[in-house]
Amino acid sequence: MQIEMTIKGLMVDPITNMPIIILRDKDGQRVLPIWVGVFEANAIALQIENVTTPRPMTHDLLRNVIQDLRAHIDKIVVSDLKENTFYALIYLTVNGDVVAIDARPSDAIALALRARAPIFVEERVIDHAKTVDLAPEKGDAERLQKWLESLDPDDMGKYKM
Repeated sequence: MQIEMTIKGLMVDPITNMPIIILRDKDGQRVLPIWVGVFEANAIALQIENVTTPRPMTHDLLRNVIQDLRAHIDKIVVSDLKENTFYALIYLTVNGDVVAIDARPSDAIALALRARAPIFVEERVIDHAKTVDLAPEKGDAERLQKWLESLDPDDMGKYKM
């Protein structure tokens, strides 16, 4: 089953200094942290903050190409978690046919934000993520888990690098 999620926040992991996208379901019952690269986080942050760049960024270009080809971005789905790596699919409708395109979650999320497409996560991915240490560098997993659980909604505001 797919769970619709929204971006609750974009922040820097205090242990690894890596950016994290925090996805949360509508009820606030499920949270999924996804570590991403600095450049990917920046692309997401620009869109969250409604910053317009003088020329199209890569995700803007991709959205424009999809639209100009008369395709539509239906949704993105964080579809799998293998060996601490998340996988995503971008679902497009092209000439009436649905096409699923493999993507990194950070790219899929950046594109979904630009296209105003919904973000989903497979329920089994959320469940599996609870059982593994997802931090990119093996640090103090217990300390990180406590930090994520203790986050105040105000802590998840603007992304700062």
